[in-house]
Amino acid sequence: MTALEDLAERNGWSAEEARLRNGICEIGKLCYQRGLISAVDGNLSCRMSDDTLIITAAGSMKGFLQPEQLARVDLDGRVLTEGAKCSSETNLHTVCYQERPEIRAVLHCHPPHAVALTVAEIDMQMPVIPEMIVTIGGIPTTPFATPGTSELGESIRDVVRCSDALVMRNHGSVCVGSNLLDAFKKLDMIEHTAKILWLAHTARGGLTPLSDEAVAKLLATRDMLGVTGLNTLQNRCGM
Repeated sequence: MTALEDLAERNGWSAEEARLRNGICEIGKLCYQRGLISAVDGNLSCRMSDDTLIITAAGSMKGFLQPEQLARVDLDGRVLTEGAKCSSETNLHTVCYQERPEIRAVLHCHPPHAVALTVAEIDMQMPVIPEMIVTIGGIPTTPFATPGTSELGESIRDVVRCSDALVMRNHGSVCVGSNLLDAFKKLDMIEHTAKILWLAHTARGGLTPLSDEAVAKLLATRDMLGVTGLNTLQNRCGM
């Protein structure tokens, strides 16, 4: 019997639920180790095949999660299991799943450089880094909304429809994906890009975007490279 099979049997979970609960714990540990979440910040979730959600519990240390500590809720945020109390920002996740039926994972983290850029009012939609332009496009910034309230989810609703990644002013990021690793990949790209923009801004005191012609050439390579998915520079999301 594998470790996941043992986990499922001990807790009366399906193989899918055991795998996804374990996956959230692993991604939470990775986010913590890379400094993308600290202490009890942020929340992670994924969608099961029956459209219920596995989500981190309120006040949990994301770098030290155990599968049994996670909550299970429906798409309206109602808790379906006893024990763990779901995150106070569950509605941020349910809005993402409601607006994007195809996604399977949502990561809300606090990447420090990306958040710092929102505080400094430096636009992450600016086309500067070629790899970002070709893949995600730019990173829209949504208005400040009070964490832990229903207004938080509503503040991102329009943008998450057309972007796989965004930053909330003075707060954190939201990345969605086809699975947990896909969502983490976008989170990693956001923070890496933010570090470059921050260093460039610090060294020069300002940023110059690539020309419209250069951006158009980069976007034209998407088909050749087999890059699919939403791109905010193509669909003008958040602009």
